[in-house]
Amino acid sequence: MDSSDNIAKEISGLIRVYKDGRFEKLRGTDVVPAGIDLSSGVQSKDVVISPETNLSARLYLPNTTTKKLPLLIYFHGGGFVIETASSPVYHNFLNLVASESNVVIVSVDYRTAPEYPLPTCFDDSWEAITWVAGNSPDPWLNDYADLENVFFAGDSAGANIAHHMAIRVGLEKSRVGINLHGTILLHPYFWGEDRIGSEGEHPWKSFVEELWIFAHPETSGLDDPLINPDKDPKVSDLGCSRALVCVAEKDILKDRGWYYKEILVKNGWRGNIEVIEDKGEDHVFFLFYPSSDNAGILRKRICTFINHMNK
Repeated sequence: MDSSDNIAKEISGLIRVYKDGRFEKLRGTDVVPAGIDLSSGVQSKDVVISPETNLSARLYLPNTTTKKLPLLIYFHGGGFVIETASSPVYHNFLNLVASESNVVIVSVDYRTAPEYPLPTCFDDSWEAITWVAGNSPDPWLNDYADLENVFFAGDSAGANIAHHMAIRVGLEKSRVGINLHGTILLHPYFWGEDRIGSEGEHPWKSFVEELWIFAHPETSGLDDPLINPDKDPKVSDLGCSRALVCVAEKDILKDRGWYYKEILVKNGWRGNIEVIEDKGEDHVFFLFYPSSDNAGILRKRICTFINHMNK
């Protein structure tokens, strides 16, 4: 057993780094295989996007596929450090979303820190998007995904990634072969140097800041545009017309989610944004309590947001 004397750094509940360079991810390492979800009929499979970097994605195909369906590109959370597209909580969640919203899903298995510090996850995510847009050879995408009806979504760190990918679509729209209708940010991991709302008194404040520095050791700090949209001169280039932000009352990131709306408005983004708060809930509760009433309501919000254009 490793002595505590050999530990160089530990971020509570996430990762332990030893003085000899080894590290141990303390959770988010369990995986489940792709296949058929017996309760919904949703099929899933894993595909390789880049053999050179081992970048992959898990695809989800709902049981009802008589026509081209909206495409949801999803970015998992985990503080840029833990979890994968094969994690049980994400596999279960996206089976439900695919079934209830009747969408094709690409869940991006981007590489994580500390092996691959930021901005690797952003580069991987963009590569996955361009793979989807560039006439992917995968038959599920060719036959069933409507690239004129695309949405980005993610939770926590994944919501941060979804936001930045939407900006990049806005900046490179003429060269990207998808039509991005909207982004869905679930409990987004945004932060900043100055405290807002209840952040200053929250017991998880140091954890949030330490995690960011760990995942992105070359960051300019807590006002880095990658973590603080208010400091990003490109924020108004968000390449979609609609945004849905879901926050939770007990989550330390709640106030940043509300502030995100103000940032977009004051910077001249012309789309429509809605922020909804789930009372009595904490960070990414919908992953851990999928059968709860509020988790079901949140998934129904996602369904309504995606299928609004198809009514």
